[in-house]
Amino acid sequence: MSRAPQPSDRADRTVRTDRTVRSGERLALDAEAVRAWSARTAGELGRERAAIDAINVYPVADGDTGTNLYLTAQAAHEAVEAVFAAPGASAPDTADAVRALAHGALLGARGNSGTILSQLLRGMAGVLARGADGDHLARALGTAAASARAAVAHPEEGTVLTVADAAAAACAGGGTLPDVARRAYDGARTALEATPGQLAVLGRAGVVDAGGRGLVTVLGALVETVTGRAPEPPPASAPARTVPAAAGETCGPADQGPGYEVLYLLEAEDAAVDLLRARLDALGDCLVVVGGDGLWNVHVHVDDPGAAVEAGIEAGRPHRIRITHFASTAPAAPAGGERARRAVVAVVPGEGLAGLCAESGATTVLARPGEPPAGEELVDAIRRAHAREVVLLPNDADLRKAAAAAAERARAEGIRVALIPTRAAVQGIAALAVHEPGQSFDEDVVAMTAAAGATRYAELAVAERRSFTSAGVCQAGDVLGLIEGDVAVIGQDLTETARTVLDRMLQAGGELVTLVVADGTPPGLAGVLEAHVRRGYLAVDTVTYHAGEGAPPLLIGVE
Repeated sequence: MSRAPQPSDRADRTVRTDRTVRSGERLALDAEAVRAWSARTAGELGRERAAIDAINVYPVADGDTGTNLYLTAQAAHEAVEAVFAAPGASAPDTADAVRALAHGALLGARGNSGTILSQLLRGMAGVLARGADGDHLARALGTAAASARAAVAHPEEGTVLTVADAAAAACAGGGTLPDVARRAYDGARTALEATPGQLAVLGRAGVVDAGGRGLVTVLGALVETVTGRAPEPPPASAPARTVPAAAGETCGPADQGPGYEVLYLLEAEDAAVDLLRARLDALGDCLVVVGGDGLWNVHVHVDDPGAAVEAGIEAGRPHRIRITHFASTAPAAPAGGERARRAVVAVVPGEGLAGLCAESGATTVLARPGEPPAGEELVDAIRRAHAREVVLLPNDADLRKAAAAAAERARAEGIRVALIPTRAAVQGIAALAVHEPGQSFDEDVVAMTAAAGATRYAELAVAERRSFTSAGVCQAGDVLGLIEGDVAVIGQDLTETARTVLDRMLQAGGELVTLVVADGTPPGLAGVLEAHVRRGYLAVDTVTYHAGEGAPPLLIGVE
């Protein structure tokens, strides 16, 4: 009895009969090939970043699609490199490499386009981990296109989803690895050129879809990896024309669209994520939720960023939260790719402060306890600010070196960056309060620096263990009052310790007290402290902000 053909039989027959296989072409992806593909993809997207940014008009004309795709691809490549560099580990196989590629993209996904790219890579990885010849690649591309479309709440034609579908359809019959890669690329390239006729905003701006253009680059890098030859590139696209958007066409900074982009990683169960999707879909638009196995990347555009984050908290554990105010990132000419004149980037503890700073036009980077932002996150935020001039507020003495390095990297890209060495969030709030984009850059930076420098700061924290401090020995559970970074007061009650710290700070004078209260502090704490200031310091005003989750119990600023 004859047996069914096995995969190895089919591969052997293909080698003998398919004359398109040339010397040097690969018949399957191994770990080194995945590594080479990831490196080539990041490199090509890095080179094309500015050109893709310049044609970005959908879903938001904020000129950052190329940058977001590049950062996502770079994160994916770094994850692959980490697998190869792991000490004591055996050489990775294809499954290890493709899973690392997908996981790195999920963790590092930026923006709408990067989030969709991460899901495409995840869909491919699930198939390629089981086999990486041409037939598996064809199935992988089909799975990737379907999973990416399912991750978008309201998919539109003429976007990267359409290009992904076309790539999968073009190679659905399978074949050798080089043949499948070439047909997928050609199908994507043809579909990309048709996108201006499918999405009106692209047609009026005279451009192809920016996300689809990035996917063509990713597939082109795959073709070059498996064949050794770069495919013919798609026609160059001129920068987008400045055109008015029709009502309902964009989900971004236009008058009819939400004002904020919210992204976060989420640890949650599948059932909770299903409920989260429904809630976020009601809050805003451009909703994309990708991932699985307990880890998700959430992207949405909303008018109430706090509500979007709270929905994530109810679903599970959100972290690496990014909130961007579109008014501060959109170019002066919405469809033209031109950078805004000036922006502020601020590191803040707590979602409430992120929303407050975003409302003031700042691009924010969230710092959680034990999770300080890395230098790459600061560089990413400077790029997302999409301005020719950027004021950077690290708001943490421990971040000064990382902030300085990020500023230097941004300057090397032609962005003028001023680093104001703020050491606490209240200093950043004071600086942001006097920010005036209409002034010259130097005058604005001087005024913001002076406001930050004139703000003394304090913080209340709870001791985690017994230790020696500048104010004596503290026990686990004691309330610590830190003034200018040093422990000045040790107490047992948060409210009484806060009063003592306030009195010490106001002995040197002051005109304005800023209180930043986190979730979980005693009810009425802010009111008690405001009344204390009114009774004892008649000429001093008080203002209170809510930091939300993730911030120290109380931050105090005295100007």
